[in-house]
Amino acid sequence: MNLRKVTAASAVALTLALTATACGGDSDSGSGGGGGKITIGIKVDQPGLGQETPDGYKGFDIDVAKYVAKQLGYDESDITWKEAPSKERENLLRRGDVDFIVATYSITDQRKEKVSFAGPYFLAHQDLLIRTKDNVKSGDDLNKKKLCSVTGSTSAQNVKKKFAPDSQLQEYGGYSECLSGLESGAVDALTTDDSILAGYAAQQQYQGKFKLAGLNLSDEYYGIGIKKGDTELQGKINDALKKMEDDGSWEKAVKANFGPANYDFEPAPQITEQG
Repeated sequence: MNLRKVTAASAVALTLALTATACGGDSDSGSGGGGGKITIGIKVDQPGLGQETPDGYKGFDIDVAKYVAKQLGYDESDITWKEAPSKERENLLRRGDVDFIVATYSITDQRKEKVSFAGPYFLAHQDLLIRTKDNVKSGDDLNKKKLCSVTGSTSAQNVKKKFAPDSQLQEYGGYSECLSGLESGAVDALTTDDSILAGYAAQQQYQGKFKLAGLNLSDEYYGIGIKKGDTELQGKINDALKKMEDDGSWEKAVKANFGPANYDFEPAPQITEQG
């Protein structure tokens, strides 16, 4: 009798332990519960925004990602960084390869059909990077010329559709390839957001070679990409972004990353992406 009682009690204890384990688990989740690990998609080849350096990842987007992660309960050591090329961002979120993406990710209606956004956290304007000796006063000046951008970016399509329909569009896998083409003369202009272009123009190896055309061809509101319909995470990230602006961390990060390029940045935009 005593043996049966002990055995029965052990079985109950084991059942309770297994149930507690199943309910508790690791707090590593897409809704940012804190604890565990978190994977964040970033760009790794954009100076001033998201760039891989010998000292780690640097840039404004990186600073935003770290701040948001901290507010979600994750230390910097809990972050796994994952490269998020423009053409792969939606797939990374859909598959759950990343928890969120901070990678100069412009909010568009087309993209919102596949993913959701928090923010926006930055307002940029599309511009052109050209050789110092060249002059481009409008998009029309690009007709018959070779225009470069990266695969999956909205920038080149915007210029070709609205400003220079006769331009020759060339899309490469990364901005570094466009820069090499611009330097060699293989392309005539690189188009993307002025924030990205300012970062490249300020690099030591390109100083004096390139300049921004100074055209505001569009408004690009950067959002933090999240899995479609994750309103819980969206709300938490929005709260973190608002706090980042309120405590001065946002402006501090902008000046630290864009200051050397004398970039005339816009104030922090109003958060519009809500569940």
